[in-house]
Amino acid sequence: MKMGHSVALNFADGKTFFISVNNDELLLDAAVRQGINLPLDCREGVCGTCQGQCETGIYEQEYVDEDALSERDLAERKMLACQTRVKSDAAFYFDHDSAICNAGDTLKIETKVTAVELVSETTAILHLDASSHAEQLQFLPGQYARLQIPDTEDWRSYSFANRPNATNQLQFLIRLLPDGVMSNYLRDRCQVGQSLLIEAPLGSFYLREVERPLVFVAGGTGLSAFLGMLDNLVDQPNSPAIQLYYGVNSETDLCEQQRLQAYAEQLPNFSYHPIVTKATETWQGKAGYIHEHLNKDQLAEQAFDMYLCGPPPMIEAVKNWLDEQSLQNYRIYSEKFLQSNTSR
Repeated sequence: MKMGHSVALNFADGKTFFISVNNDELLLDAAVRQGINLPLDCREGVCGTCQGQCETGIYEQEYVDEDALSERDLAERKMLACQTRVKSDAAFYFDHDSAICNAGDTLKIETKVTAVELVSETTAILHLDASSHAEQLQFLPGQYARLQIPDTEDWRSYSFANRPNATNQLQFLIRLLPDGVMSNYLRDRCQVGQSLLIEAPLGSFYLREVERPLVFVAGGTGLSAFLGMLDNLVDQPNSPAIQLYYGVNSETDLCEQQRLQAYAEQLPNFSYHPIVTKATETWQGKAGYIHEHLNKDQLAEQAFDMYLCGPPPMIEAVKNWLDEQSLQNYRIYSEKFLQSNTSR
């Protein structure tokens, strides 16, 4: 009996790595064993960080949370490396550059709390000082870090809300839940100067090379990833058109409006559209769901790249809308925020 299978791992930058996968070995474990550190977080089929797509071959998956992979994803042979067992020689595609798999880039760093800034009734920015790390912390715009809540074994994942900088000052946009582990810590116990351990950088959701117009779609604190991207793009004033659709449940959830206005002043081709799902009579802006405000005619004018970051229902609604419009020549990248042990 054949003792294992030959598997090709193909990446968006055109590189291919070949690995051997033992019978009944998880694909993720086989890759890590051979020095290819695919992005991962929960290892439980919940977060979706290790998502890829089977191009050829036979495979089976163990537990896959419905928010990590939708029915559409499964039909397209999307898979999670942490839950995949190959049953034949196979090839899998991962929609990120192979450099993301460099284990040396992921670090655990002791940081200090410098501020907790309330930016809306339901949202705070946690400011951390990681200057104890001798070198500048490198991460890609859109990636995230895992934060350990002090005096607990609990970790939570949050997207960087700023870009890398020489003093290693970090920002994370955090939704304040009624009874969340991180939320309770920020409200009740967090103090300036307190130590907080982070692991970073993580994730395969990041800003690719900008070659054509960008459409950013943020749900709630999914805005955090785009703040990091926009921080990076202000150094590229000649970038193509950038549109940000920012959806929240109520007006009181909106945050960082002045910062977004500042981006609009620095980036002449940038526009943003706040959209409130449960708008009151006093709200003067767009109301409803984000996909109801996307403009088919405008998007059909030229090829574009769309980035989605937020809750799974929002992401699926936008993808379904794109399918219904039969738009062509676009690329889509997404990251889902999940209510789990790795939730943001």
